[in-house]
Amino acid sequence: MENISRTIEILGDLILINNDRIEGYERALKEIENDPANADLIPMFLRFIDDSRRYKVELGTEIAVLGSEMNKGTTVPGKLHRAWMSIKEAFTGHDRHSILEECEFGEDAIKKTYQEALNEEVLAAYIREILMEQEAELIEAHDEIKELRDSVS
Repeated sequence: MENISRTIEILGDLILINNDRIEGYERALKEIENDPANADLIPMFLRFIDDSRRYKVELGTEIAVLGSEMNKGTTVPGKLHRAWMSIKEAFTGHDRHSILEECEFGEDAIKKTYQEALNEEVLAAYIREILMEQEAELIEAHDEIKELRDSVS
């Protein structure tokens, strides 16, 4: 029973960090919506939002199988980061490098959360497999953001 409770907690944390990721990319989309120079980022950001929504459904399904309900909020650190971003914008603006830098920061956070979850021994093999597949996609997304950020002069 303790393993089930801990598994539900871990999956719930992953849902929350995916909610943060969705909100972060929605915010980034608002920042670039009227900026033709960054219009090429829109499909990528939309894809990352869709990915996190899919991850949430997969994680929520496993939580339901375990007899609980999916978390619907965001994490406190995620809310604090978004508040900090609002303050930072007043000083740095919305240039491509800073937008991609903030996106990479978010990708670093979600990667770390998945790595911590995968270090938990209580996870059943089939849940670990789901998380490893999601993590692999998240690493690709991180690398895509980082490469774009590094290409901006």
